[in-house]
Amino acid sequence: MESFATVPLSRLAVSPTQACRDTRACPFRPWKQRTSQPTRFHCQKMYVPGFGEGSPEAKAAKHLHNFFTYIAVQIVTAQLQSYNPEAYEELMEFLGRHSVNDGDKFCANLMRESPRHKNLAMRILEVRSAYCKNDFEWDNLKRLSHKVVNESNTRLMRDYVRETSHVESEN
Repeated sequence: MESFATVPLSRLAVSPTQACRDTRACPFRPWKQRTSQPTRFHCQKMYVPGFGEGSPEAKAAKHLHNFFTYIAVQIVTAQLQSYNPEAYEELMEFLGRHSVNDGDKFCANLMRESPRHKNLAMRILEVRSAYCKNDFEWDNLKRLSHKVVNESNTRLMRDYVRETSHVESEN
């Protein structure tokens, strides 16, 4: 929903020389001199160097995108194995010749292989989209990521302390 503020014409400043005493009528003063002090922003996020073209989250999204393609291929092959063995064999043969590491490249190559392969590629795209939207547990991903990082950090620090202090394990 959009909202608009209305200001009577008598309250608007016509030129920068007119005094703008009401902040509602004139929320900014373009004629006012800036101070020599730069504006400082207090950001709560870490700066991550080396991601000039995007954020770490964008890179993770790209990896998840390729992972969703892999998952979709696994789902489709399992479905085909039970109800269409001929299409299953064709897809398995194609998988033997092409990597799924780049999901879009894999699907593009599959579409161009033959009309039957095009149908398989379309099915993989549908499953990939449905899995991402409906079945992937995003909250569980966050929880498990935190857990894995914390457990790994604790294990690595514990191992380092044991190595450097020459303390025997209590187990």
